Amino acid sequence: MTREIIEDRGAERRFESPIIGVVSSRDGKTFAAATADGEIILIPRDQMTTLGSWTVLQVHDGALCLSQDCLPDAFLTGGEDGKLVRTYADGRTEVLREGRRWVDCIATSTTHLAFSTGRELEVRAAEGKTTLKTLDHPSSVTGIVFDAKGKRVAASHYNGASVWFVQAKVDTVRPFEWKGSHIGIAIHPGGEALVTSMQENDLHGWRLADEHNMRMSGYPKQVRSMAFTRNGRWLATAGADAIVLWPFFGGGPMGKAPSELARLPGLFVSAVCPNPKEDIIAGGYEDGTVLLAEIGGGDQRVLPLCSGQKNARGKVTGISFTPQGGAIIFGTEEGTVGVVDLSAK
Repeated sequence: MTREIIEDRGAERRFESPIIGVVSSRDGKTFAAATADGEIILIPRDQMTTLGSWTVLQVHDGALCLSQDCLPDAFLTGGEDGKLVRTYADGRTEVLREGRRWVDCIATSTTHLAFSTGRELEVRAAEGKTTLKTLDHPSSVTGIVFDAKGKRVAASHYNGASVWFVQAKVDTVRPFEWKGSHIGIAIHPGGEALVTSMQENDLHGWRLADEHNMRMSGYPKQVRSMAFTRNGRWLATAGADAIVLWPFFGGGPMGKAPSELARLPGLFVSAVCPNPKEDIIAGGYEDGTVLLAEIGGGDQRVLPLCSGQKNARGKVTGISFTPQGGAIIFGTEEGTVGVVDLSAK
């Protein structure tokens, strides 16, 4: 049987509950994964293939979200216990918020963090304790994102999305309306567009310059994972049996057909993550397969990291690269966490 790349250049471990998220620290020195039972798993980049170096901490009574922190060496988690917790790479933890309402979503920039509880989105300074503003929305917030400069924060919710200026003295919302249930959000790295995923297996977008509507449809499943590539030329999405790329150049995406990478007939992509340094997309599939696909070029090279058929890993729920792009982490619905070193040896 052919050896998988993860066996030669990585490691994996199975936990007892689903993995709800994976992420790298801003300094790229530590990976983190969060389980639905409220555990956070810390994995040092320089020892990631040594399972004995992985640290498991119980930080919540039921975790809901995981994010990179504003700080270079820490992570933020929110949970059903109403807590917002900062966990440092060395295992120290700090409770930043305690309350009765669930912490549903988290997003950060280098200068601010934001989290939602129901309809409210709270913005804090990077140190985590100082509340700068609380922003109310028409319905429960389902996704949060900062723009690339950290000057604006956007939230998805029922019937559209809302955009706010983080440092505005008077909080005035810029609404983007479209009927229906919006379940996730992404913003173009150049600030050109805002995109939400819909309950109805579609994407909806707005040009930020003039609020022109853009609809991207044709998915057989909900798009639960999407992200812009490093230069903003493409929006990579899950929800089909291939990684679907919508062009955000040459007048696209309206009037332009999407490109597809790494089609596996009968298997659906459940998670995507663009490499921050190269024109490569990581894709995770419902059977646990994880691969890298090159954007552009005639041969569309694909590098499988692991096959879902070999170890019954379960549906991939999240993928993240280090900021330097040289290593990757993934998590699955069956509790598998895997890491692979992609740097040249």
